[in-house]
Amino acid sequence: MNLYIVALFRFKENHLFDAIELMKKLVVETRKEEGCLQYDLIEDRENMGTFFLIELWETEEHHYLHSVKEHLLTFRQNAAPMMESQTEVYKGKKIY
Repeated sequence: MNLYIVALFRFKENHLFDAIELMKKLVVETRKEEGCLQYDLIEDRENMGTFFLIELWETEEHHYLHSVKEHLLTFRQNAAPMMESQTEVYKGKKIY
């Protein structure tokens, strides 16, 4: 069963350029992963510094394998000091 994820990031305004560059690198590497069907970076139109990762994984196992990839761990470490607040992650399944 496919796994749908929306991850919400809020970055401090003085780190936006660096944060976007980090996220772009994450997206490029993640899209290469087996089982990644969608991985899109979206910028909130009304709230500066707020971004969404829209993810679609073939299975939960594929997402688990993603969670331990070096590029994701590096992103988390480098992004942490730039964050305004903790990342919010929502996981779901398609119902219609």
